[in-house]
Amino acid sequence: MFYQSVLYVSVGTQFMGFLNTDLFVLINSILNRMENWFHGEALKDVFPRLDGKDLVSCMLVCRQWRDIAKDDYFWKCVCTRKWPSISNAPPGTTYHRLFATFSQPPPPRKQPLPLPSLTFEDLVFYVDVWTEERKILFSTAVSGSVLRAGLTNIPDGISESLKSHLDSPDCKMVMPVNPRVAITYGNTATVSVLVSRKDTKKMACIANKAIFDYVDVTASRALAYEYLRFSPRRPFVSDIRVWVSLLFLGSGAHASLEVFGVEIDFCDAATSEVEFLWLLDMLDWK
Repeated sequence: MFYQSVLYVSVGTQFMGFLNTDLFVLINSILNRMENWFHGEALKDVFPRLDGKDLVSCMLVCRQWRDIAKDDYFWKCVCTRKWPSISNAPPGTTYHRLFATFSQPPPPRKQPLPLPSLTFEDLVFYVDVWTEERKILFSTAVSGSVLRAGLTNIPDGISESLKSHLDSPDCKMVMPVNPRVAITYGNTATVSVLVSRKDTKKMACIANKAIFDYVDVTASRALAYEYLRFSPRRPFVSDIRVWVSLLFLGSGAHASLEVFGVEIDFCDAATSEVEFLWLLDMLDWK
Protein backbone atom coordinates (compact mmCIF):
# COMPACT_ATOMS: atom_id res chain seq x y z
CA MET A 1 0.00 0.00 0.00
CA PHE A 2 2.82 2.40 0.93
CA TYR A 3 4.74 1.79 -2.32
CA GLN A 4 1.53 2.14 -4.30
CA SER A 5 0.92 5.50 -2.64
CA VAL A 6 4.43 6.63 -3.49
CA LEU A 7 3.87 5.59 -7.10
CA TYR A 8 0.58 7.47 -7.29
CA VAL A 9 2.16 10.60 -5.83
CA SER A 10 5.07 10.35 -8.28
CA VAL A 11 2.78 9.90 -11.29
CA GLY A 12 0.47 12.63 -10.10
CA THR A 13 3.41 15.01 -9.78
CA GLN A 14 4.61 14.27 -13.32
CA PHE A 15 1.17 14.80 -14.86
CA MET A 16 -0.02 17.59 -12.58
CA GLY A 17 -0.13 19.91 -15.57
CA PHE A 18 -2.75 17.68 -17.22
CA LEU A 19 -5.03 17.46 -14.13
CA ASN A 20 -7.48 19.89 -12.69
CA THR A 21 -5.82 21.49 -9.60
CA ASP A 22 -8.74 20.68 -7.25
CA LEU A 23 -8.76 17.08 -8.44
CA PHE A 24 -5.04 16.74 -7.83
CA VAL A 25 -5.36 18.13 -4.30
CA LEU A 26 -8.18 15.67 -3.59
CA ILE A 27 -6.18 12.71 -4.88
CA ASN A 28 -3.10 13.77 -2.92
CA SER A 29 -5.17 14.16 0.27
CA ILE A 30 -6.64 10.66 -0.17
CA LEU A 31 -3.19 9.18 -0.68
CA ASN A 32 -1.88 10.93 2.45
CA ARG A 33 -4.77 9.58 4.51
CA MET A 34 -4.10 6.10 3.20
CA GLU A 35 -0.45 6.42 4.17
CA ASN A 36 -1.39 7.69 7.66
CA TRP A 37 -3.86 4.81 8.03
CA PHE A 38 -1.09 2.35 7.14
CA HIS A 39 1.24 3.92 9.73
CA GLY A 40 -1.55 3.92 12.33
CA GLU A 41 -2.26 0.22 11.84
CA ALA A 42 1.44 -0.56 12.19
CA LEU A 43 1.63 1.44 15.44
CA LYS A 44 -1.42 -0.39 16.83
CA ASP A 45 0.47 -3.62 16.31
CA VAL A 46 3.64 -2.34 18.02
CA PHE A 47 2.26 -0.35 20.97
CA PRO A 48 0.83 -3.34 22.93
CA ARG A 49 4.32 -4.85 23.04
CA LEU A 50 5.96 -1.82 24.68
CA ASP A 51 6.51 -1.17 28.36
CA GLY A 52 5.06 1.90 30.01
CA LYS A 53 8.19 4.03 29.78
CA ASP A 54 8.55 3.43 26.04
CA LEU A 55 4.84 4.05 25.46
CA VAL A 56 5.13 7.40 27.23
CA SER A 57 8.07 8.27 24.98
CA CYS A 58 6.00 7.38 21.91
CA MET A 59 3.31 9.85 22.97
CA LEU A 60 5.89 12.63 22.64
CA VAL A 61 6.82 11.88 19.02
CA CYS A 62 3.92 13.58 17.22
CA ARG A 63 0.19 14.20 17.42
CA GLN A 64 -0.72 11.05 15.48
CA TRP A 65 1.34 8.82 17.80
CA ARG A 66 -0.03 10.58 20.87
CA ASP A 67 -3.65 10.18 19.75
CA ILE A 68 -3.15 6.49 19.04
CA ALA A 69 -1.26 5.82 22.29
CA LYS A 70 -4.10 7.37 24.31
CA ASP A 71 -6.16 4.25 23.65
CA ASP A 72 -6.61 2.64 27.08
CA TYR A 73 -6.18 -0.82 25.56
CA PHE A 74 -2.45 -0.25 25.21
CA TRP A 75 -2.22 0.83 28.84
CA LYS A 76 -4.20 -2.23 29.87
CA CYS A 77 -1.49 -4.33 28.19
CA VAL A 78 1.16 -2.46 30.18
CA CYS A 79 -0.67 -2.72 33.52
CA THR A 80 -1.58 -6.41 33.24
CA ARG A 81 2.08 -7.24 32.62
CA LYS A 82 3.13 -5.17 35.63
CA TRP A 83 0.26 -6.26 37.90
CA PRO A 84 -1.21 -9.51 36.48
CA SER A 85 -3.97 -9.62 39.11
CA ILE A 86 -5.45 -6.44 37.61
CA SER A 87 -6.87 -8.53 34.76
CA ASN A 88 -9.06 -10.46 37.25
CA ALA A 89 -10.85 -7.37 38.57
CA PRO A 90 -10.53 -4.21 36.45
CA PRO A 91 -9.82 -1.07 38.47
CA GLY A 92 -12.35 1.70 38.88
CA THR A 93 -10.22 4.05 36.81
CA THR A 94 -8.48 4.06 33.44
CA TYR A 95 -5.40 1.91 32.99
CA HIS A 96 -3.49 4.96 31.82
CA ARG A 97 -4.23 6.74 35.09
CA LEU A 98 -3.42 3.60 37.06
CA PHE A 99 0.01 3.40 35.47
CA ALA A 100 0.71 7.12 35.87
CA THR A 101 -0.27 7.06 39.56
CA PHE A 102 1.43 3.94 40.86
CA SER A 103 4.26 2.94 38.56
CA GLN A 104 6.59 5.85 39.26
CA PRO A 105 8.81 6.13 42.35
CA PRO A 106 7.67 8.76 44.85
CA PRO A 107 9.19 12.18 44.21
CA PRO A 108 11.94 13.31 46.58
CA ARG A 109 10.78 15.31 49.56
CA LYS A 110 11.01 18.92 48.50
CA GLN A 111 9.52 20.58 51.53
CA PRO A 112 11.80 20.79 54.58
CA LEU A 113 10.59 19.50 57.90
CA PRO A 114 8.65 22.09 59.90
CA LEU A 115 10.45 23.49 62.88
CA PRO A 116 9.86 21.37 66.00
CA SER A 117 8.47 22.88 69.17
CA LEU A 118 11.53 21.57 71.05
CA THR A 119 14.88 23.39 71.05
CA PHE A 120 18.30 22.42 72.38
CA GLU A 121 17.98 25.26 74.92
CA ASP A 122 15.04 23.34 76.43
CA LEU A 123 17.13 20.21 77.09
CA VAL A 124 19.52 18.98 79.75
CA PHE A 125 21.40 15.69 79.27
CA TYR A 126 22.62 13.51 82.16
CA VAL A 127 25.49 11.24 81.16
CA ASP A 128 27.07 8.58 83.38
CA VAL A 129 29.84 6.20 82.29
CA TRP A 130 30.65 3.23 84.54
CA THR A 131 33.32 0.56 84.68
CA GLU A 132 32.38 -3.09 84.92
CA GLU A 133 33.19 -2.86 88.66
CA ARG A 134 30.43 -0.19 88.89
CA LYS A 135 32.93 2.57 89.49
CA ILE A 136 31.98 5.90 88.00
CA LEU A 137 34.34 7.01 85.24
CA PHE A 138 32.54 10.10 84.05
CA SER A 139 29.39 11.84 85.25
CA THR A 140 27.97 15.17 84.14
CA ALA A 141 24.84 17.15 83.42
CA VAL A 142 25.15 19.29 80.31
CA SER A 143 22.71 21.62 78.60
CA GLY A 144 21.52 20.80 75.11
CA SER A 145 22.97 24.01 73.69
CA VAL A 146 26.45 23.16 75.04
CA LEU A 147 26.18 19.60 73.74
CA ARG A 148 25.10 20.90 70.33
CA ALA A 149 27.98 23.39 70.22
CA GLY A 150 30.44 20.50 70.42
CA LEU A 151 34.12 20.71 71.20
CA THR A 152 35.55 24.20 71.23
CA ASN A 153 39.09 22.86 70.94
CA ILE A 154 39.88 19.61 69.17
CA PRO A 155 42.97 18.14 70.87
CA ASP A 156 46.13 17.17 69.09
CA GLY A 157 47.00 13.51 68.75
CA ILE A 158 43.65 12.27 67.43
CA SER A 159 43.41 10.11 64.32
CA GLU A 160 42.78 11.68 60.93
CA SER A 161 39.54 9.74 60.62
CA LEU A 162 38.19 11.16 63.88
CA LYS A 163 39.41 14.66 63.05
CA SER A 164 37.61 14.51 59.69
CA HIS A 165 34.42 13.38 61.45
CA LEU A 166 34.54 16.17 64.02
CA ASP A 167 35.23 18.77 61.31
CA SER A 168 32.32 17.63 59.13
CA PRO A 169 29.24 19.91 58.89
CA ASP A 170 26.80 17.19 60.01
CA CYS A 171 24.84 17.81 63.18
CA LYS A 172 26.68 16.38 66.18
CA MET A 173 26.19 16.34 69.94
CA VAL A 174 29.66 16.19 71.50
CA MET A 175 30.83 17.09 74.99
CA PRO A 176 34.38 17.27 76.35
CA VAL A 177 35.56 14.95 79.11
CA ASN A 178 37.54 17.14 81.43
CA PRO A 179 39.64 15.93 83.09
CA ARG A 180 40.28 13.11 80.66
CA VAL A 181 39.74 9.56 81.85
CA ALA A 182 41.60 6.36 81.03
CA ILE A 183 39.89 3.04 80.39
CA THR A 184 41.99 -0.11 80.44
CA TYR A 185 41.86 -1.72 77.03
CA GLY A 186 39.66 -4.83 77.15
CA ASN A 187 37.65 -3.77 80.21
CA THR A 188 33.92 -3.29 79.81
CA ALA A 189 32.29 0.09 80.31
CA THR A 190 28.62 1.06 80.23
CA VAL A 191 26.75 4.33 79.73
CA SER A 192 23.40 5.69 80.85
CA VAL A 193 21.86 8.84 79.36
CA LEU A 194 18.77 10.66 80.62
CA VAL A 195 17.36 13.88 79.18
CA SER A 196 15.00 16.43 80.71
CA ARG A 197 13.07 19.21 79.03
CA LYS A 198 12.36 22.55 80.64
CA ASP A 199 9.14 23.30 78.75
CA THR A 200 7.18 20.32 80.13
CA LYS A 201 9.30 19.40 83.19
CA LYS A 202 9.49 15.79 81.99
CA MET A 203 12.32 13.32 81.50
CA ALA A 204 13.09 10.52 79.06
CA CYS A 205 15.62 7.70 78.94
CA ILE A 206 17.95 7.62 75.95
CA ALA A 207 20.24 4.80 77.06
CA ASN A 208 20.28 2.55 80.11
CA LYS A 209 23.56 0.76 80.85
CA ALA A 210 24.41 0.37 77.17
CA ILE A 211 27.69 -1.54 76.80
CA PHE A 212 30.69 -0.20 74.90
CA ASP A 213 31.28 -3.52 73.24
CA TYR A 214 32.96 -2.36 70.05
CA VAL A 215 36.14 -0.34 69.61
CA ASP A 216 36.72 1.20 66.19
CA VAL A 217 40.50 1.61 66.27
CA THR A 218 40.60 3.40 62.90
CA ALA A 219 38.05 6.01 64.00
CA SER A 220 39.38 6.17 67.59
CA ARG A 221 35.96 5.52 69.08
CA ALA A 222 34.41 3.00 71.45
CA LEU A 223 30.74 2.58 70.65
CA ALA A 224 27.59 1.59 72.53
CA TYR A 225 24.04 1.62 71.23
CA GLU A 226 20.50 1.15 72.43
CA TYR A 227 17.09 1.30 70.77
CA LEU A 228 15.18 4.45 71.59
CA ARG A 229 11.94 4.28 73.56
CA PHE A 230 9.23 6.28 71.80
CA SER A 231 5.93 7.61 73.05
CA PRO A 232 2.93 5.24 72.74
CA ARG A 233 1.41 7.97 70.58
CA ARG A 234 4.07 7.10 67.98
CA PRO A 235 3.28 3.40 67.45
CA PHE A 236 4.84 3.22 63.98
CA VAL A 237 8.20 4.71 64.97
CA SER A 238 10.63 2.02 66.09
CA ASP A 239 14.01 0.37 65.56
CA ILE A 240 15.95 3.63 65.74
CA ARG A 241 19.14 3.49 67.74
CA VAL A 242 21.05 6.01 69.75
CA TRP A 243 24.82 5.67 69.48
CA VAL A 244 27.08 6.84 72.30
CA SER A 245 30.77 7.06 71.49
CA LEU A 246 33.79 7.52 73.71
CA LEU A 247 36.34 9.53 71.75
CA PHE A 248 39.94 8.70 72.59
CA LEU A 249 43.40 9.89 71.64
CA GLY A 250 45.79 7.94 69.47
CA SER A 251 44.99 4.74 67.63
CA GLY A 252 43.96 2.59 70.57
CA ALA A 253 47.15 0.56 70.36
CA HIS A 254 48.11 1.31 73.98
CA ALA A 255 47.11 -0.57 77.12
CA SER A 256 44.49 2.08 77.98
CA LEU A 257 42.26 4.46 76.07
CA GLU A 258 42.54 8.14 76.99
CA VAL A 259 39.02 9.49 76.56
CA PHE A 260 38.67 13.20 75.80
CA GLY A 261 35.03 13.40 74.63
CA VAL A 262 31.61 11.75 74.42
CA GLU A 263 29.36 11.89 71.36
CA ILE A 264 25.64 11.12 71.12
CA ASP A 265 24.05 10.66 67.70
CA PHE A 266 21.10 9.13 65.87
CA CYS A 267 22.81 8.34 62.58
CA ASP A 268 20.22 5.64 61.79
CA ALA A 269 17.56 8.26 61.21
CA ALA A 270 18.78 11.84 61.77
CA THR A 271 21.64 13.96 60.48
CA SER A 272 20.36 17.53 60.76
CA GLU A 273 19.54 19.62 63.83
CA VAL A 274 15.82 19.69 63.00
CA GLU A 275 15.75 15.89 62.62
CA PHE A 276 17.56 15.48 65.95
CA LEU A 277 14.98 17.62 67.72
CA TRP A 278 11.99 15.88 66.12
CA LEU A 279 13.43 12.53 67.17
CA LEU A 280 13.97 13.71 70.74
CA ASP A 281 10.46 15.19 70.84
CA MET A 282 8.99 11.76 70.01
CA LEU A 283 10.61 10.01 73.00
CA ASP A 284 8.52 8.54 75.80
CA TRP A 285 8.56 11.57 78.09
CA LYS A 286 7.39 10.93 81.66
